[in-house]
Amino acid sequence: MNELHTPPADRSARSGPAPWMPPAPPAAPPVRLGRYAVAAVVVIGVAFAAGWFPRVQQRRQVAETTQQLSVPFVTVVSATPGKSATPVSLPAEIRPQMEAALYARATGYVRRWFADLGASVTHGQVLAELDTPELTQELAQAKARVTEAVAAEDLARKTSERWEEMRRIRVVSAQDADEKSSELALRTAQLESARAEVRRLESLIGFATVTAPFDGIVTARRLEVGQLVSAGAGTELFHIAQTRTLRVFVRVPQTLAASIALGQTAEVTFNELPNRHFPARVVRTSGALDPVSRTLLTELELPNPEGTILPGGFAQVRFADVHPEPVVTLPANTLLFRNDGPKVALARADNRVELRSVTLGRDLGASIEILHGITPSDRVILNPADSIGDGAAIQIHSPATAPGAAAH
Repeated sequence: MNELHTPPADRSARSGPAPWMPPAPPAAPPVRLGRYAVAAVVVIGVAFAAGWFPRVQQRRQVAETTQQLSVPFVTVVSATPGKSATPVSLPAEIRPQMEAALYARATGYVRRWFADLGASVTHGQVLAELDTPELTQELAQAKARVTEAVAAEDLARKTSERWEEMRRIRVVSAQDADEKSSELALRTAQLESARAEVRRLESLIGFATVTAPFDGIVTARRLEVGQLVSAGAGTELFHIAQTRTLRVFVRVPQTLAASIALGQTAEVTFNELPNRHFPARVVRTSGALDPVSRTLLTELELPNPEGTILPGGFAQVRFADVHPEPVVTLPANTLLFRNDGPKVALARADNRVELRSVTLGRDLGASIEILHGITPSDRVILNPADSIGDGAAIQIHSPATAPGAAAH
């Protein structure tokens, strides 16, 4: 047991000299092995990067392309501004400065007439005379009743004076004296009534002479000699019009009513006088819009010293200082109709959508007037999708990709 655990040195010494063995080769330096390992790692890393980075770049490009494709491309247009506004021209009616239809105030027969159609007459000029025999007889009777009433009133006065004297000396009672005084008052009233009847009949006989109420021309004569005319029958005898100054009536739309002012100048033209322009002046307005037509009735004064313009016709009135507000138009395929009214989709500077409500004007077919809501500087999306929402991202076609569009 002790020999098995004897150290090797002791065993060699007892067994004799050890046999010869060749020397072991020297070990490789540790630094060279580390370099090989680093080189291998670098080669593997380069190979990995060469294969991995293109795949990452490809995935990134795919993601960017997908994101870009998810943002719709749109074409924008600008609202077309209205043309420079010209002075507004409105239809008007020409009427005389003054006109009157003359009727009979007295019943009688036409004795003669003195002014025919188209004649110029002056104020107070006799136009016709009527023969009124019945009124003459009534006037005579009225005058006779006045004479009778004068006599009755004179007798009543004298009687009242006598009874008043007797009442003072207590010959008659005060009651009797008062009755006579009342009789005098009654007779006096009857006399005044008779005289008033005479004055009335004299006035009616005065109406047997038909005179012109003002300077003008006779535009109608509807009586003949011997014709019976009756007071209150509604038969017109003459029609007189003053045409030296004419009245022009025009109805101004509500959109322009605020621009009308007293003293404002205007120009009146006629189709039958294409090369003539007549100046007029606003003298009054109705002060309120017609609830049916939504227009303001405006009256202008038009001088007509030469009688060139005939009243009763139509004309065109052009207000030099009144211009309609210019409106813009958009293609009809830019509109969106939502529950809260028509809208348009605008492209903001940050390429986001803005839905804006608009007020529509006239439908011109391919285009529509926009009265309120946009300006010519706004970028309006053409053919917007029904699902487009406020704030949605968009991409705008350039002019090269969308020829013919008014892109910004």
